[in-house]
Amino acid sequence: MAARVVSWCRRLARMIRPGLGGRMAAVALPTPANSPELQKTGLGSENRTGLTEQCRVLHTTNSCKGLEEFFDDPNNWGEPTVKSGAPWTAKQLRIKSNEDLHKLWYVLLKEKNMLLTIEQEAKRQRLQMPSPERLKKVERSMARIDSVVQEREDALRLLQTGQEKSYPGAWRRNIFGQTYWYKFREWPIPWYLNKVYRRKRFYTPSYVDIFVRRRIEKYLRKKSRAKKNKPVLQDKISQVSAT
Repeated sequence: MAARVVSWCRRLARMIRPGLGGRMAAVALPTPANSPELQKTGLGSENRTGLTEQCRVLHTTNSCKGLEEFFDDPNNWGEPTVKSGAPWTAKQLRIKSNEDLHKLWYVLLKEKNMLLTIEQEAKRQRLQMPSPERLKKVERSMARIDSVVQEREDALRLLQTGQEKSYPGAWRRNIFGQTYWYKFREWPIPWYLNKVYRRKRFYTPSYVDIFVRRRIEKYLRKKSRAKKNKPVLQDKISQVSAT
């Protein structure tokens, strides 16, 4: 038995030795940075430092100006009016991609922060802000971007899930006959055991129908009265303008 063990150990040693030798021969030692081989290829330590110097931190503006980004162009300082373009329309924003809308949002946000800084500085100095309509234009553009993005999200959700609203729910009627959007929520117990849910009445009693008809009649009368008064107001305005 001992002889067999010794023979197996010898066989195992013969199998391991060539493998180790081959592996050790295949492994190459690391070459120092200042070796002549790297200097010939141009991959020395000096070249590596040059590559690291070419990298720079990512930023959204062309040049880093620090706190100067919160102030207007120095050429506009002291001017009573500053020229500015028209706000972005929804028609122009709908042809933009999502990436362009994302970039435009941050550009407008940066412009809004700058205008708010100018507004506060004008209040501090008790002066009139030059061209205050610029702030309204930026706010309108940002609101339209938000509406366009919401339109795309709604269209994508309708295409994928068929849900009209972002939050799952259903159209329901209350006891006053009014239709509203009820948002679904998760409850820890079933609905028939939930006293809070059962207390809600998602129906309209029969005796409320007459009041619903009266409300609709009142709305239609108000709408027809507005249509009748509109030509009279237009005639009065035309007479005043003619005089």
